[in-house]
Amino acid sequence: MKLGLLGGTFDPIHMGHLLIAEDAREQLGLDEVAFIPAGRPWLKAGHGVSDAGRRLEMVELAVRGNTHFRVLDLEVQRAGSTYTVDTLEQLRGELPSTTDLYLLLGMDSIGDLARWRDPARLFELCTLVGISRPGYADLSPGDLPVVAPGASEELLFIEGPMVGISGTDIRERVALGRSIRYRVPDAVEAYVREHGLYRNQPVSE
Repeated sequence: MKLGLLGGTFDPIHMGHLLIAEDAREQLGLDEVAFIPAGRPWLKAGHGVSDAGRRLEMVELAVRGNTHFRVLDLEVQRAGSTYTVDTLEQLRGELPSTTDLYLLLGMDSIGDLARWRDPARLFELCTLVGISRPGYADLSPGDLPVVAPGASEELLFIEGPMVGISGTDIRERVALGRSIRYRVPDAVEAYVREHGLYRNQPVSE
């Protein structure tokens, strides 16, 4: 089985996330893509991140109806800061040994790998996939940080949808009373409205 893994804060999950997952599934021939909402992402320590339970529920709403998508709550359930290497170690211990894992990352995340916990170990646990995103489409393997010998040659690169949607923009639009329709699934839009999320979100000047 070929299983793609797409992690993130998903605050909130939006159409860009879903398009990335679907494009990766198709280009890599994945059987499934698992969305993994972060519990307490260490890279965003000190930044306001919405309640993990709320973010998890929005992801579950967003992927409902797609038989190739599923949601894993292991990071939400884990105490303490969230590290990708710990998640991969856990999955390796729980999934059949025949499961091939593909970690789907935006090129901005790929460029930041040197700051991750035990980045060399990531290459032993899965195949890393760099997905082009707006502003990072021209990043090449030679520009990547050296985290392990030959690591850049082990990366896979695929083209992602060039959709400039971000969680920051969505949160600010909600705070300003602007529409987020077509930026998030209808069920997520309704959830944000029902629970009054992001109304007090700071707005950039």
